[in-house]
Amino acid sequence: MIKSMTGYGRAKQQIGDITVSVEIKSVNHRYFEFSPKLHRNFAFLEDKLKNAVQNKVSRGKIECIVQIDAPEAEEAVVQLNISLAKAYIDAFTKLSEEFGIENDIKLSDLALKTDIFTVHKEPANEELIWNAVSQVLDEAIDAFVAMRETEGKQLSEDIASRCDIILKFVEEIDQRSPIVVSEYFEKLAQRIKELLHDAKVDEQRLLTEAAVFADKTAVTEETVRLRSHIDQMKSLLNSCEPVGRKMDFLVQEMNREANTIGSKCQDTAIASLVINIKAEIEKIREQIQNIE
Repeated sequence: MIKSMTGYGRAKQQIGDITVSVEIKSVNHRYFEFSPKLHRNFAFLEDKLKNAVQNKVSRGKIECIVQIDAPEAEEAVVQLNISLAKAYIDAFTKLSEEFGIENDIKLSDLALKTDIFTVHKEPANEELIWNAVSQVLDEAIDAFVAMRETEGKQLSEDIASRCDIILKFVEEIDQRSPIVVSEYFEKLAQRIKELLHDAKVDEQRLLTEAAVFADKTAVTEETVRLRSHIDQMKSLLNSCEPVGRKMDFLVQEMNREANTIGSKCQDTAIASLVINIKAEIEKIREQIQNIE
């Protein structure tokens, strides 16, 4: 089943003391582009997140938002510089003695000297946090992929229906082509008779001219190839592998055959059918831009 490149998935769980929320969304992109968003304290998760998503997604511009509430990662240790604090107290005492000022040093006064304190956060337990995040990430990815598959199914049905429409137009072209040659033969014979009046018309020459015209306007090869491309397109619609780029190539080939038919045709009815075919091919092209 083909997948769309647009999708959304979200999951949230509390695992032990850790609460994790993961949100994944994507839009169309020619390649795989991954953009993680999480607190800088958990930057060590970025490569792990990318690898986990890329294992199940091959194309698209992916945004992955991860929120982690881990008390352990927020714990901090305050270290006191005793020697520096003593130096401040000694300095205040000396000022008091030197200038006869009352020594009213309070703890709050020392607290203003921020260089006495050093706040140090304990490093997060990376393995513990990743184990929690990976569980929630898997759930979000599953929801994300499921949505891409649902949209992919809709795209597949639309493309398949348009392929069938093109096949009907191709069938009409195949039916019309011999009639065009026959009409050309009759018009040519009538024109020659009008020019020669009652003179005898060279039937062999007429047949030769008609054969040359039939050869110039023959589109059997193009319609056969066009049918082949459509068969390949339908086959790709049932593929479980990423096929967006292959489909894009096939659409180019289908358009090439349609253009060739249009350049060969000497008939307004066939020209109209070619226009209809190209319109459907363009609609298929637009849909393929959404396929992984």
